Amino acid sequence: MCKGLAALPQTCRIRAKEIKSKLGVLLQKPENGIDLIIPYPEKPEKKPEKLQKPIPEEASQWRESLDHVLTNSCGLAMFRSFLRSEFSEENIEFWVACEDFKKTKSPMKMAVKARKIYEDFIQTEGPREVNIDHYTKDVTLRNLVDLSPVTFDLAQFVQWFTGHCVVSC
Repeated sequence: MCKGLAALPQTCRIRAKEIKSKLGVLLQKPENGIDLIIPYPEKPEKKPEKLQKPIPEEASQWRESLDHVLTNSCGLAMFRSFLRSEFSEENIEFWVACEDFKKTKSPMKMAVKARKIYEDFIQTEGPREVNIDHYTKDVTLRNLVDLSPVTFDLAQFVQWFTGHCVVSC
């Protein structure tokens, strides 16, 4: 032991040994040098969903209306993939969440889903906030008092059909 450490109290020397052993792990040479550069993910990453090609009749209907795209599973998957590439996936997630909400029958489940949709997509500074105006946010907040399948209809309409999504997408 060096002279400087001998002068320290016993508790300090014990703590220094603990720190040294913890730091010693960092000094060990890894078996594979790439481990230092690319850490292994804790969870395996999801593979991108494999898109099936639509039949020509389906695809030709997509030109007529966005509803045709969104109600077709293949169209929805392709549109979601496009929005993901544009870093705008929250728009389709909002639409899907609203459509799921409309199908909910249980008042308890409706309340839980409504709160989640509002907090995630509509509330200012929400984690996946969509681009809608303050008036629409206020109306939607008032609609949460008396839940119904149409609670988010105005927000959905404003998001998709007044140009907010079209411009940002």
